[in-house]
Amino acid sequence: MILAVGNTKGGVRKTTLAVNIAAARALRGRDVLLIDGDKQASAATFAQIRAATTAADFATVQLHGVAIRQQMRSLAERYDEIVIDVGGRNTESLRAALTVADVILIPFQPRSIDLWAAAQIGAIIAEARHVNPGLRAWAVLNVADPQGPDNIDAAAALQAKGIEALPWAVGRRKAFPNAFSGGLSVLEQERKDPKAVSEILSIVDALYAQELSDRIAPNVDTMCAQEAHNDYQNAPHRKVAATAG
Repeated sequence: MILAVGNTKGGVRKTTLAVNIAAARALRGRDVLLIDGDKQASAATFAQIRAATTAADFATVQLHGVAIRQQMRSLAERYDEIVIDVGGRNTESLRAALTVADVILIPFQPRSIDLWAAAQIGAIIAEARHVNPGLRAWAVLNVADPQGPDNIDAAAALQAKGIEALPWAVGRRKAFPNAFSGGLSVLEQERKDPKAVSEILSIVDALYAQELSDRIAPNVDTMCAQEAHNDYQNAPHRKVAATAG
């Protein structure tokens, strides 16, 4: 599958999600390519740090603009999975990625300024579907509050914009920047945050339609991980998404 992770709004921690998804797929034995399509090159920097670790290996390349579309056919033949980190603005790279991706994952923070970007990214997706009619789009609340009305309001606002929200959120957790700075995913930290692990596995399962990892979960406090999973199963933002769907 070719997965694009992007948004026209910056600061939504799309790179954090992209590298964690790429690592999760590599840990499941898939041959993964991570494409850094953002000129800030955060994913490429992460890959350089990761190269000094013993973590699960995946390839990383930097491509921008039309090169993403031009090289995708040959790259797709060489890898099981491709994750494209792209966006932060309405760029040629974002538009090129949407013409070749199977799925776009759109991270949003539960803030009004982020939700204003929903109309813009929605219009770009609609345009891309003229070329790539099979493109599926999912939004995910990222850096979400532990609780409160903002998460509920954000999920409802996304639904109103015609963007389907995944029924899980990714919380504002120190585990994500801490892991990133060491070139690791939250699945690979020595001291794992069970809730961060559960959040990433839930998103990966939703995107790739697979069961929760039986390779990662046993290495964490499974009771806490299950509690985290149940928390989001029963959370208000999930109920809003289910009702709207």
